[in-house]
Order: sequence, then C-alpha cells, then structure tokens
Amino acid sequence: MLLPAEYARYEKHLNLPEMGVEGQLKLKQARILVVGAGGLGCPVLLYLTAAGVGTIGVIDPDTVAISNLQRQVLYTTEQVGKPKATIAVNSLKKINPEIRFNAYAYALDRSNARTLIDEYDLVVDCTDNFTVRYLVNDVCVMQEKPFIYGAIHRFEGQVAVLNARLAASDVQPEEVRRGPTYRCLFPEFPNQMEIPNCAETGVMGVLPGVIGTYQANEVIKLITGIGHLLNEELLMVDLLAMSFQKIRVRRRLDAEAAAQNGWEEGQRVAAKTEIRQTITALELAERLAQSEDIFLLDVRERPEYNICHLDNAILIPVNIIANNVKRIPVDRPVVVYCHHGIRSQYVIDYLQKEFGFTNLMNLQGGINSWARDVQPEMEVY
Repeated sequence: MLLPAEYARYEKHLNLPEMGVEGQLKLKQARILVVGAGGLGCPVLLYLTAAGVGTIGVIDPDTVAISNLQRQVLYTTEQVGKPKATIAVNSLKKINPEIRFNAYAYALDRSNARTLIDEYDLVVDCTDNFTVRYLVNDVCVMQEKPFIYGAIHRFEGQVAVLNARLAASDVQPEEVRRGPTYRCLFPEFPNQMEIPNCAETGVMGVLPGVIGTYQANEVIKLITGIGHLLNEELLMVDLLAMSFQKIRVRRRLDAEAAAQNGWEEGQRVAAKTEIRQTITALELAERLAQSEDIFLLDVRERPEYNICHLDNAILIPVNIIANNVKRIPVDRPVVVYCHHGIRSQYVIDYLQKEFGFTNLMNLQGGINSWARDVQPEMEVY
C-alpha cells in the first residue's frame, strides 16, 4: 500500500486515470537494474527515482571525470575522481529517500551478470560498452527478462524495448511470445578496432538527456502496463535534423539459441583470454620507480596524448594498431592505457586473439586513474 507521504509525493501520477494508485503501487514494487551511470544512466536514474520505483540497482565501475560533466548531470566538479555508482546513489537518496538503492562500484561481467540480473525485474542498458550490451542481452534472454536499450552517437540516439512479452494480438508468428532482442537488431559483434569512442567522435551534451528520458519513459510504461511500448520498434532520433524515425523489428526464431550460443562463446573467449592482466596506477608507479623495463602503449588519439601522457609512452591510436603490431614488443611487459581503460581493454583482447600476445597489462582506470592516484598535478580532461 502507499503511505500518506507517498500520496502527497506522487499526487500528479495518481491524478492520471491511466496510472492511479494501482500503477504507482506497481512502480513501488518494481526492482530495476541500471547498467551504467553515465550520460544515459543519469537521466534514467533521476526520473525512475522521482517516479517512485521501489528498488534501483546502479552498477558502474567508473569514476567521475571532468569531461563527464558536460552531460552527466548527477555529478558536480567537487566529485571528480569519485566512484559514479556511490556518488549517484548518494545524490538520488536526497531526491527520494523512500527508494531502496543498491550501488555496485564495479563492472558487470561474466562472473556476476547472471546473479545480479536475477535479482531484478528488468534491466536498463545505459552502457557504451558493446561487450556489456551483448552480455546484458544474453543473460536477459536466458532469464526471460525485458531490458530497455539506449545508445548515443554524436547527435543521434536509439531506444528500444527488448525481450519484453508481447500482447496476444501482437504475437507473430504464433510461437513467438517475446519481442526482439539486441541480437535481432545487431546480430554480429562489431570489429573492436572499428568501434567509435567518445574521445574521437564527441557527443552533444543534451543527447543522452533526451535518449535517457525516453528510456525511463519506456520503463514506466512497461512496469505499469500503460501506453504503446517500443516493443517491436527501434526509435531513431536525430537532434540536428530534429527528426524521429521508427524501424519495425521482429524477433528471430532462434533468439534463445543465439543468446545461449553468445553466452557459451563468451565463456570460451574468456577462458582463452584469462592471460589478460590488469595493473593499478599505484602498482605501475612502483614498478617504474624500480626502473623495470616496461613498454607503455598509449592507444588514445593525438589530441588526448597532447593534453597528458605518461613519460616515455609510445602513441599508437586504436585505429592504426593493426598496422603497427611489429612496434609492440613481445619480450617485456607492455602496459596498455587509454582515458578510462575501455579502449585499452579492446586493444588487449584484439592483440591476444589475433596475434597471441601474452605480455599485456591493462592500466585500470586509464590515465585518469594515474592523474588521480599518482600525479594529481597532471592536466586531465
């Protein structure tokens, strides 16, 4: 039941005939996991908190960077360097203290995805990591849970409701009972060396606010059962042209098998790449101080390198790695780094899989963590 304070807080919802007390109770009883507390995650979290979703989980391994503040509206300048998941929850509690929050300041990966997702009713995909997107898809399909997909690029964004139950009248063909999955939209994992990143392409600051708000809207409609869902449609938004387009998408007949195969293939790949290691900024600083012969590989773009870089680091941007493999030694430790550790992880996976490297380490948190933990006077971005 709703408490007296909740009747006051959610008055405008309760005044909507489509929502009413019944809809608000459904929101209160819902358990939502938001994967990613960045550009998309911030508006999603803000509006789901304000709407009264009873339990919200926030998972994100990243810390706040100064460059996040152009679009990630949950954070302040004073919070730069602090973990996003924890900071987000602390801010959200001030907006609605009645909500139960779970903060996970680590990455969603194969070791925890099934257990975490199993604790929630649905997932909101707010990540910019393709590996995590496919992981969310495969686990949600295997556990028969819906998830709300969102993605942004420069001035354009996409939203869709995936793996949700279809209304009886929408079922086509008869044996299909759920809507399309992420693998129905994008069957093939993109080449990791071709994946764009925000440092190269940029993003309009308001774009994630628009797309994240649409995601939150679909969550509320899905929970309460009102309105028309983007259940078999991909919404495409272009803010420069101010255009909106819907593309009809159907579920693959082998969607369950595709998810299962994706999970199993991921397990095999993970087993083969267990040799990948990580190193913290403090550990790297200590080893460099001992004059250990470590090759430092910077895989960012030249403008980023010009802002800040590690001494003696060799710059080989992601998009030219394949043509410069011979420059990377195989007979001594190689530490690969980027801004936050995502692009460098892609590079390591690629080099291990395609060329058999066994001497690579990923700098956790990228050069951002080095500036925070080792060299605070370093210029950051």
